[in-house]
Amino acid sequence: MAKNANISKTAILLAMIGGGKAGNVMSPNPNTIAVSEAFQSPLTSVMLAGVLPGIAALFITYFFAKRLSQKGAFIKEEELEKTEVDKDLPTFIKALSGPIIAVLLLSLRPAAGIVIDPIIALPVGGIIGSITMGKYKDLLHQANFGLSKMSSVAILLIGTGTIAGIITNSTLGAVLIEGITSLGLPVYLLAPISGIVMSAATASTTSGSIVASSVFSAPLLESGISALAGAAMIHAGATVLDHLPHGSFFHATGGSVLMNFKDRLKLIPYESMIGLTITIVSVILFGILG
Repeated sequence: MAKNANISKTAILLAMIGGGKAGNVMSPNPNTIAVSEAFQSPLTSVMLAGVLPGIAALFITYFFAKRLSQKGAFIKEEELEKTEVDKDLPTFIKALSGPIIAVLLLSLRPAAGIVIDPIIALPVGGIIGSITMGKYKDLLHQANFGLSKMSSVAILLIGTGTIAGIITNSTLGAVLIEGITSLGLPVYLLAPISGIVMSAATASTTSGSIVASSVFSAPLLESGISALAGAAMIHAGATVLDHLPHGSFFHATGGSVLMNFKDRLKLIPYESMIGLTITIVSVILFGILG
């Protein structure tokens, strides 16, 4: 896409990352599930809470990517992978069938009081999507491919459990609460700040969300912050610094466009601004406006 449109690596990567951050706060992924469970708030409510912040992130992403479209390194001919295009592709509607089924199943909890666990809803959506697209014969291969992509996340979650336990039994939570109180800041700011701090510590939205929500959900609820507001603001805060170099996201995204380490570092301020946009909109909606 970057080569055909004569767009720099910097611009195309920032556009993809910004879109990823926007989608991240409104989809049924591990971090959304973690914060919803920690605050005992419906998953679909937490997903919907991320829609407006996500839309705001798309606008700011477009603005930054447009400004950077002719700056930085460009894709060279020799960097392009030559692959055969699969002619047997499903239609757009059929391709959407899997995610739509998964979201509909998860929506049954608030809509009809029928609780379907995400661990069931997501695979069912995938299976039905595969059948709808006429790819059911490759179901085993698809499952293997999906598990290979998610295995690193599963291992990461084991590590975050350890980190969460250490932080829970440390004074970090009390230090953050005392700091906010001594500065005279509203208590609801603990939610986004904790998300930001934990995402910086783990360089991961998922890890940051899990640790922050498990450690700070109780203090936030006890201070009168609603479950949905706490979950939404922690989740938003966890998108601000999840792209730091000590995490896998930084290297995986840079590698996708063959970007060197120095050029990849230059994107961090723009990524942080996109995450801050998500957080600011979320704080306005759930902190200031309630």
